[in-house]
Amino acid sequence: MDEKVIHDPLHGSISIGGVFLEILSRHEMQRLHNVKQLGMASAVFPGANHTRLEHSLGVYHLAGRMGKAVGLDEEDADHVRAAALLHDICHLPFSHNLSELFENRTGTDHMEMARELINGRIRTYDERDEDILGGTGTISELLESNGISSETVCNLISEPRSNINGLDTFAEGKQSFFASKDHLHQMIHGPVDADQMDYLLRDAHYTGVAHGSIDIERLLTQMKVHNNKMVLERGGVVAAEGLMVSRALMYTSVYFNKTVRIAEMMLSKAAELSDLDMRTLHLKDDPDLRNELIEQGGKPSRLMRMLNNRRLYKKAYSAYSIDLSEDQMSTILRYSGYKDRKRLEDEIADTAGVDYSEVIVDTPSRSSLLSNARIGKTDVSILYEGRVRPITKLSPVSKALQSRDIFDWAIMVSAPSEHKEKVGKAADSILNL
Repeated sequence: MDEKVIHDPLHGSISIGGVFLEILSRHEMQRLHNVKQLGMASAVFPGANHTRLEHSLGVYHLAGRMGKAVGLDEEDADHVRAAALLHDICHLPFSHNLSELFENRTGTDHMEMARELINGRIRTYDERDEDILGGTGTISELLESNGISSETVCNLISEPRSNINGLDTFAEGKQSFFASKDHLHQMIHGPVDADQMDYLLRDAHYTGVAHGSIDIERLLTQMKVHNNKMVLERGGVVAAEGLMVSRALMYTSVYFNKTVRIAEMMLSKAAELSDLDMRTLHLKDDPDLRNELIEQGGKPSRLMRMLNNRRLYKKAYSAYSIDLSEDQMSTILRYSGYKDRKRLEDEIADTAGVDYSEVIVDTPSRSSLLSNARIGKTDVSILYEGRVRPITKLSPVSKALQSRDIFDWAIMVSAPSEHKEKVGKAADSILNL
């Protein structure tokens, strides 16, 4: 295919051609046109309607720039750019909203499924599209025919995780699959990676918040590979601090905004109460899922229609980490698992005399589960006087950010406004905090 130029509001003109343009044109990628990057966040931030496809293009662009900045050869650069473009190819509808339910029901996540999709071991399109997509080859075949190892690309996207400590020696038991080329993996899943640089900039731009400013140009000029790991020169510390501050504030103000969380949990509850086939969720986009839940009727339909009309549940009960003793936190931690939390929802609903669908419990544990890999990426590796040191040794700002909670509540219970008072009382009596 000929090279094309795509105009992006963040990065300007993005040139894409060859195998990468062929990948972009495939139906698996085009589904992402209709998968919102921030899921239900538009209930609070009306401009947050950007998509996973835009983000994937941005990550591809930044990964290419990172490769040039550190002098990757053409083969390695092609593998990193392919992984960057494909990293969200199996992302579920509405961003991370359904990830916990999906993982609980299927025992896998969207990054692990990407390997299966790329290799054609699971369906790549809905049965309704057989007449237009039947006979399509696999992405793996496309990659291999262009001299790009499908296995390497899949490894870059999914497990095993890179050792992101970035120090001169590996911590015991932390050896990575990419021991000889760990820096390639860190460009996708590292302390300063193309993925988070794009989503922080893009999400700040479309939500209109002022927390997503990142000095990408400075970061790129200070990047290098040292002992097969991505590091920053000493001159990149301030830019790295800026990225870390941006990430911390975006998680607090956007990703874990209380109203956004309630909308997300309502969507998850609707899916939980439906008879959706979770094994085909990777084939659906946001409109598909929205329509399917409405067509189901009953409680899933009601919840989805409430979301469509912004009739959101209200906070009925909450407890804040700063106010709780260790014993009280231990009580909340008993409900950290998905099934334990669902049992708590059932118990609160029974005590309050309301339907199970009208009680939602949210805890930081779920938030941490879905974002742990990104929030924990604070130990940026700094090359200083010939040695690699964690940024926390050189920057008081980064050290403080490591201990900063991204959410201020330890548990939050929500319910329809008409049941808010009795659900709150029931939660209070059961938790006894």
